[in-house]
Amino acid sequence: MSDHSGFRFDSESLALLSDALRRMEEGFSSLPAIEDGGADPEVMRRVLLEVAERMQDNYPYFHPLYAGQMLKPPHPVARLAYSLAMYVNPNNHALDGGRASSRMEKEAVAGIARMFGWDTHLGHLTGGGTMANLEALWIAGQLHPDHAVLASEQAHYTHQRISGVLKLPFESVPCDRLARMDPAALEHRLKQGGVGTVVATLGTTAVGSVDPLPEILALRERYGFRLHADCAYGGYFTLASNLAPSARAAFDRIAEVDSIVIDPHKHGLQPYGCGCVLFRDPAVGKLYRHDSPYTYFTSGDLHLGEISLECSRPGAAAVALWATQELLPLVRGGEFSGILTDCRKAALALHERLAADSRFVVAFPPELDIVVWVVNAETPVRSSQLAREIFAESALRGLHLALAELPARFFWPEVGAPRTGATVVSLRSVVMKAPPAGWIDQFLEIVDKAHTAADAC
Repeated sequence: MSDHSGFRFDSESLALLSDALRRMEEGFSSLPAIEDGGADPEVMRRVLLEVAERMQDNYPYFHPLYAGQMLKPPHPVARLAYSLAMYVNPNNHALDGGRASSRMEKEAVAGIARMFGWDTHLGHLTGGGTMANLEALWIAGQLHPDHAVLASEQAHYTHQRISGVLKLPFESVPCDRLARMDPAALEHRLKQGGVGTVVATLGTTAVGSVDPLPEILALRERYGFRLHADCAYGGYFTLASNLAPSARAAFDRIAEVDSIVIDPHKHGLQPYGCGCVLFRDPAVGKLYRHDSPYTYFTSGDLHLGEISLECSRPGAAAVALWATQELLPLVRGGEFSGILTDCRKAALALHERLAADSRFVVAFPPELDIVVWVVNAETPVRSSQLAREIFAESALRGLHLALAELPARFFWPEVGAPRTGATVVSLRSVVMKAPPAGWIDQFLEIVDKAHTAADAC
């Protein structure tokens, strides 16, 4: 084993897994012994070391210098609890397949619901935000068949795709220059009729914008649509203490929507895949009703599979989530809340530094923890070209960003400017890991070198 002073994966916590495994083993001590039947340890060692070699061919998703896509390392307790549960390998489709883990799922999901202000709810975990949004729109389609689904033009593409799967009409609503759904444009469409559901995105995946929920709720009072909140990325920021007034106002009204989606495998510190769908009215559970006599037979309680479109689901995901929320409660002012507050604080600091650099043009200040900026150039085409080159040059130097094609008016709002009707490729940084001291200086030093190299091309 080579000795190095750089990054190291946590291995000390594996001793905790060994202790917990022995404790879990005690509950099955009355069972007759069985042969292990496992592979030869030396053969497994060879295979695992080969896996370790192959896994080196990855971007460092776990490191702050990976600031591209929405990838956040699971909390150590989540990794350990997931591993522990895998020795039993429960299936949370039915209580028969995951008795303890099903209870833990219900408790963990109830904790998320309380975070949003719901003491009563119907909900469960899913494989991710896509499946969770599918269930929310499926329920909406059952209640408003053949009626259109509306979402902002900056909403996740999954809503249009899911609407197609569900055979529901889908339409995009224009955004304002802050990348939020435009309430005036929404009302213009609502006046035409035929709308069953509006999706409000609280944390868009491109720039992290928060749709103006209070205004959308006011429109619901007049037009009577079903309101779904896609909080897959941004939902946990309801706990942050440093949101701007507009975002705070949106999260403070979230308890009034009809359904919510959140992804614990993003800011919830969970392994993939762990999504969650919540409904304010538990009565929608009747729409899931089905018979499965070969799985529901040991309990008269409601099985999770009876309120889910998915069948087999990993109980280990529920165990990991329960353990994380037990360690880091979902309350304002707590340790978990502080992690989110720190992420936004770092994003605001990065935005401020980039705004002071005449080589770049930043969009609006981040509402959550996503920073987007473009290269200051004479045309959007040249700006886009330089952004692509900086993206590549930064990666060569160990900083991994993302690219996003966005409306040029997000960066150049001047009325009548010829470039405001165009799109431009922007650089994008997701500041979702707790940045260490000096992180911004290191980040910008790499960006500076990458810009110099790109400008010389």
